[in-house]
Amino acid sequence: MVLARIIDEVFRTDGRRILAGLIRLAGDFDVAEDALQEACAKALVAWQRDGIPGNPGAWLNTVARRQVLDRLRQRPASALPESLSVPPTELLDAPPIEDDRLRLLFTCCHPDLPPAAQSALALKTLGGLSTREIARAFVEPESTTAQRLVRAKRRIREAAIPYEVPAAEQLPQRTMVVLGVLYLIFNEGYASTEAPSYLRPYLAREAIRLARLTVELLPTSAEARGLLALMLFTDSRRAARLTPDLELVTLDEQDRSLWDDAQIREGQRTLDGALVLRSPGPYQTQAAIAALHADAPTAAATDWPQIAALYRALLTWTPTPVVELNAAVALGFATRMEAALEWIQRIEDAGSLAGYHLLPAAKAGILRRLQRYQDARAAYARAIELASHPVEQRYLQRCQQECDAMSAGAPGQE
Repeated sequence: MVLARIIDEVFRTDGRRILAGLIRLAGDFDVAEDALQEACAKALVAWQRDGIPGNPGAWLNTVARRQVLDRLRQRPASALPESLSVPPTELLDAPPIEDDRLRLLFTCCHPDLPPAAQSALALKTLGGLSTREIARAFVEPESTTAQRLVRAKRRIREAAIPYEVPAAEQLPQRTMVVLGVLYLIFNEGYASTEAPSYLRPYLAREAIRLARLTVELLPTSAEARGLLALMLFTDSRRAARLTPDLELVTLDEQDRSLWDDAQIREGQRTLDGALVLRSPGPYQTQAAIAALHADAPTAAATDWPQIAALYRALLTWTPTPVVELNAAVALGFATRMEAALEWIQRIEDAGSLAGYHLLPAAKAGILRRLQRYQDARAAYARAIELASHPVEQRYLQRCQQECDAMSAGAPGQE
C-alpha cells in the first residue's frame, strides 16, 4: 500500500526525533512509544481521507503529543511529570526541542542502568532498531534483550531518572558510555546486523549529528572529537561500499573518486582539534587509522607500517580480540602475510571469536594472498556459515568461487 510506505518513510526519518520529545513530555518510554504508534495508525485513516499533509512529521508529532496528554490526564496530579507544569496548549503546539535526542541519549546512558541495558535502550529508542536486531548485535536470545529493555524502562520510571543532560561536573564520568553507544548506532548504520538494507545511512547520519552535539557539549573532550572524526572518515566511503546491484565492495577495491572529500576534510580538521588537546585515547587512534586510509590515493599506497603501529597502540587502550584481529591483518600488510596468519591462528585457538564471521574471512583473505586457495576456500565456507547478512554472504561466496577458479589453475594446492 502506497500510503503505508509513505507513513513508514516519515516514521523512519522523523520518528526518532518525535519519540525523543514524547518521552520527555510523558516521562515514560511506553506511553511515548504507544502514542507514536497510535498517531501512525490515525495517519492511515486521516491521510487516506484528507490527503497527505504538507508537513507529515509535524502532523504525527501533534497527534502523538495529544495522545500523550490524553493519557496523562487520566493519572492523579501527583503522578504527572514536571513537563506538565506549563499550559497544555503550549505542550501540544510546541515542536520537539532540537536537543531532546541528546537528553534521551544521556538518560539511556544513566549510571543507574546496567551497561548492556544502556546500549540496548539507546539502540531501541535513538537508533530505532528492533529487539531482534539488538539481540543479534549482542549475540543473545531475543527474549533476553526484550527483558533487558523492559527492566531498563521500569528502572528509569521507578527511580525517576531525569530526562536531561547532566550537570557539567557529572559529564566526564558519563562521556565514554555515551560515546560507546553513539559508536554502536553508527556501526549499525554502516554495516547492518540483519536489516534488509546493508547500509542504513539515516542511522549513521543521526549518530554523526549526536556526536557533533556531544562535541559542542564537551569542547575539551578529545575523545568526543576523535569519535566524530572517526565517523566522518568512515562514512565518507559510503557511496563506494556497494555496487549499483547492491553487492559489497571492500576497501581495497573501492572507487576512491566516490569518497566524500568534504567529509574527509571535516574529519581531518576534527581530528587535528582532538590531537591538540593532548589527551590520547582509543577513538582518536582509530580516527588516525581511518585518516591514513583516507590519505592514500590507492590501496597500494596505504601506509601499512604506520597503521600497524597505530593498531599496536590501540591494543593498549582496547585489548579486545576484534582489535587484535585487525592488528594482525595490518601486520601482514606491513610485513609478511605469514606473520598475520600465525597471529590469526593464535586468536582462533583462543576461541574468543568462535562465532565472529570476520575471523575466518580475514584468515581466508590472508590464505588467498599466500596462494593457498583450498585452505582459503575452507575458511570462506566457515565465514559464510557465520555471516548473518545476505550482502556479506554473497561477497564471501564470490571470494570462495574465485578461489575455486584460481585453485583449478594452480595444480599442487593442498
